[in-house]
Amino acid sequence: MENIVYHIPALLEESIAALNIQPSGTYADATFGGGGHSRAILSCLGPSGRLFGFDRDADARQNVPDDTRFTFVYSNFRFMRNFMRFYGIEDFNGILADLGVSFHHFDDENRGFSFRSDSPLDMRMNQSQQTTAGILLNELSDKEITNLLKLYTDLKRPALIAQRIVKARENQTIDTTGQLTEILQPVLNPKNLKKELAQVFQAIRIEVNGEMDALKSFLKSTPSMLKPGGRLAILTYHSIEDRIVKNFMKTGSVNGEEEKDFFGKSLSPWKMITRSPITPTENEIERNPRARSAKLRVAEYIGPNH
Repeated sequence: MENIVYHIPALLEESIAALNIQPSGTYADATFGGGGHSRAILSCLGPSGRLFGFDRDADARQNVPDDTRFTFVYSNFRFMRNFMRFYGIEDFNGILADLGVSFHHFDDENRGFSFRSDSPLDMRMNQSQQTTAGILLNELSDKEITNLLKLYTDLKRPALIAQRIVKARENQTIDTTGQLTEILQPVLNPKNLKKELAQVFQAIRIEVNGEMDALKSFLKSTPSMLKPGGRLAILTYHSIEDRIVKNFMKTGSVNGEEEKDFFGKSLSPWKMITRSPITPTENEIERNPRARSAKLRVAEYIGPNH
């Protein structure tokens, strides 16, 4: 499979510039995917530079570059710190994380990430895990589905959607994206059908893959993984994860609670490089419409209790 088909990275030049790459530095691509960001980082590194790419999807292995400076780690980025110890890495000069879903996942009809084809309700990033979207939808209670939709969408009638799903599965299990789409249509706004379907699918995907918990664990570990002056660059695609990243970079806490010293000075170990997120240009959106919702936030690690 061609790499460009697997994924086209959003804000590529801006992301690489944000890392302020030192040719002899050590870097991490926390979400390797199609390898686009990794290849761009490698092009900026000298012979002694090193790059580690992390991904929990075994399919990403097909995109690993043939480069002795690169190490692929088959793991969720929430466990990066453990693997640093394993590889003898004390700290990174920069870490990049692209929280978007690869085109490969949306376009592969066997993975069940999209309502555009009738596929098994899977949605697992790591296909060795047991819980699929189908298992989740057939086991969660009415209340649990409602809470899930409230947490990860801004849909106006989450309880009605949950009731519809629970009612439908009384007759037969919900096994495919086509079934789910058919079940949802009567309780969604026909004028915004695709947008609302996308929100429901996104909420299920987030839950199946534990995306918010993984993001929070990863963020909390980043101060212990970066050199002072090291950069953290993160691409987000929806408001929930963007708010978490923004809070963390601003306050040092994923919930936005800022710790201060006796004199009222912030104890956050971060200096915001981007006060407002960097977003794609109209030209980039025209070339890559899926980049439309991307936001890049960047912070510099200034050390503990600076």
